[in-house]
Amino acid sequence: MKLNYKIIFHFLGLLLLFNGGFMALATLISFIYDDGVTVELLLSSGVVALLGGLVMAYTRNHVKEMNKREGYIVVAFGWIVMSLSGAIPYMITEAIPSFTNAFFETMSGYTTTGATILNDIEVVPKGVLFWRSMTHWIGGMGIIVLAIAILPLLGIGGMQLFAAEAPGPGGDKLHPRITDTAKRLWLIYVGYTIAETILLQVAGMSFFDAINHALSTLSTGGFSTKNASIAYWNDNPLIQYIIITFMFLAGTNFVLSYFAFKGKVQKVIKDEEFRLYFKFIFVFTVIAALIIYFNADVSQSSIEHPMVLGEFESAVRHSLFQVLAIVTTTGFVTADYTLWTPFLTVFFFGLMFLGGSAGSTSGGIKVVRHLVLIKNGFLEFKRALHPNAILPVRYNTKSVPKDIVFNILGFFITYMIFFIIGALVFSMFQLDFASSIGLAASSLGNVGPALGDFGPVNNYAALPDLGKWWASFLMLLGRLELFTVLILLTPFFWRNR
Repeated sequence: MKLNYKIIFHFLGLLLLFNGGFMALATLISFIYDDGVTVELLLSSGVVALLGGLVMAYTRNHVKEMNKREGYIVVAFGWIVMSLSGAIPYMITEAIPSFTNAFFETMSGYTTTGATILNDIEVVPKGVLFWRSMTHWIGGMGIIVLAIAILPLLGIGGMQLFAAEAPGPGGDKLHPRITDTAKRLWLIYVGYTIAETILLQVAGMSFFDAINHALSTLSTGGFSTKNASIAYWNDNPLIQYIIITFMFLAGTNFVLSYFAFKGKVQKVIKDEEFRLYFKFIFVFTVIAALIIYFNADVSQSSIEHPMVLGEFESAVRHSLFQVLAIVTTTGFVTADYTLWTPFLTVFFFGLMFLGGSAGSTSGGIKVVRHLVLIKNGFLEFKRALHPNAILPVRYNTKSVPKDIVFNILGFFITYMIFFIIGALVFSMFQLDFASSIGLAASSLGNVGPALGDFGPVNNYAALPDLGKWWASFLMLLGRLELFTVLILLTPFFWRNR
């Protein structure tokens, strides 16, 4: 079957139209704060929207039928097209004149990685900073999930795109129709964003800082408006606790949030992935807090402000914040955790491979995959003793099909192979061991802060241009959960059948 190229380009045009519309919001912010780049942002918005409109107009007579192959192409190339067009505001405003750096910053935004090449964030015009945070917010729930909410207007079914955007396990639906599911997810997403913005402003942030950090938190992104990230507010624990709460929610399956709002709390409590996610956060926080309290000095590793409450509260707060920031792949920073003890440096590096829940905005391997792998591992011991017994892996009392277990095993192996390849490629740029493995884990897991020269208090500006392109590829690979991108690199995918 030949590829339906017209529908592919039609959809890419639609995504460009979306991008131009969101740039218009950044233009409005620029106008309100009179930051001097309103005309440049308006030009960026107009160019991108016009290009999208022309592509849609040229392909309007397409066959309104999309199969899986076209779905994979639209998703993978959609992210690339969005990142290419999203880099335009940086270059036109000269906030980031280099194309390589602008593309890296944009890809880091859309993939919600939060790695930045900006040395002084606070001198960047407010409109550009808002656009930077907006790339997080768009990428958080997924630009494709946003688009399928309006696909009925185009007469196209969106299931193929949703499957490509979210290929992992745990695909519970809120509503039989995929577009209604997308709308409900976005309603929750927008509601959380508004709630966090209000709470952060009440706690002491300016409105501009509050909305930017809400956009970054709910997307588990990590871009901040301050050079010191959340450590800028280390003298205001309330702000940190608010962000902690919303990082936890953003790392939880959004379907569970829907159930909670509908009063189905038992569904949330009984969900195995949620319980393991909660246990992971609790146990890891306790371990880190005890080590910090007895062995590390948070006031010395804190970027700007010393502790303002008791030492134990500070140890718990910083531990909980950094555990959540790494596990949910948000990447915010309240302190340089690489100064806390060598054990905690390795500890946080290990957390980069965990990830949040399936159906959340976080990156990484995801808790449900770890859960299935652990269960299958224990069952292998039983199978060794009872080779004739039928012992299926169960998740939420339901038997997990073998093909799903094999898919998860394949995903995990592929993930680790690309982590190793990623680290090897980074080492070719004369980077030390800690920097190479940290960059590979952080880029592939969409975490943000890494290790070595690219740790929590540093940025990615020193990374060579080729290294930035490689990191951008790993970010895309991790955000789209490997297979969506890798399948495009296989020759049989492109054969007409």
